[in-house]
Amino acid sequence: MQRIRRSGARATRRAPGLLAVLGLGAALAWPGGAAAEVALVAVAANFAEVMERLEADFEAESPHGITVTTGSTGKLYAQIVNGAPFDVLLAADQARPELLEQQGIAVRGTRFTYASGRLSLWSADPGAFAGDGAAWLRRGAFRRLAIANPDLAPYGLAARQVLEALGVYEALAGRLVLGENVGQAHAMVATGNAEAGLVARAYVASPRNREPGSRWDVPADLHAPIRQDAVLLMRAEDNSAARDLLAFLRRDDVRRVIAGYGYGSD
Repeated sequence: MQRIRRSGARATRRAPGLLAVLGLGAALAWPGGAAAEVALVAVAANFAEVMERLEADFEAESPHGITVTTGSTGKLYAQIVNGAPFDVLLAADQARPELLEQQGIAVRGTRFTYASGRLSLWSADPGAFAGDGAAWLRRGAFRRLAIANPDLAPYGLAARQVLEALGVYEALAGRLVLGENVGQAHAMVATGNAEAGLVARAYVASPRNREPGSRWDVPADLHAPIRQDAVLLMRAEDNSAARDLLAFLRRDDVRRVIAGYGYGSD
């Protein structure tokens, strides 16, 4: 499920759907004569909590506002290709931003890696596994394991690669429950619909949400790197809010905040 939030002029409200944010890229009047603009930002689900923090930090020092929509990278990409009015994409991979460049939908030279994702095996049961998630997966003494859909979400693809690297994918394929995005996979575990899940580490290791239960941080060599790229979309080539947000995400202090939510710096 997607979340859409408008945050122009220090005010936040919920919007019922994508159509509600059409046209928000226009400049707003700002006290003192400055032009305050709004950027529409499509954000991969794994980065939603971090983005909430960064949104507040960005707006505390900028006249601009941002509207955030979260979802699986695959679905956000499809919406952009089909004309959804986004200004910035924060993807969970490098492939979709690069494709948007090649298709003439994104501004060349604006793409960069803003975060490197990490996976954790997490169960709400504190006694599920004592730090050895690989052995737990190999034993297979569970009914359901949640992952994001590998066809839509880069974290789902990485989860499948982990299971393949451990030699258990075929044995467990019938027990996998797929979320549209990694946030849904996490929710399946949190609500007891799966005994455990391979989820973004940000969901279980963030400063605000250090989940109780069992956690195994998946070694990075068990899956391809999850390098998450941001890119400016063509409709926002002259949008100051969009360009300022991308510059903000490149700053060292902002990268330290991102790292604090369980992301790598490689």
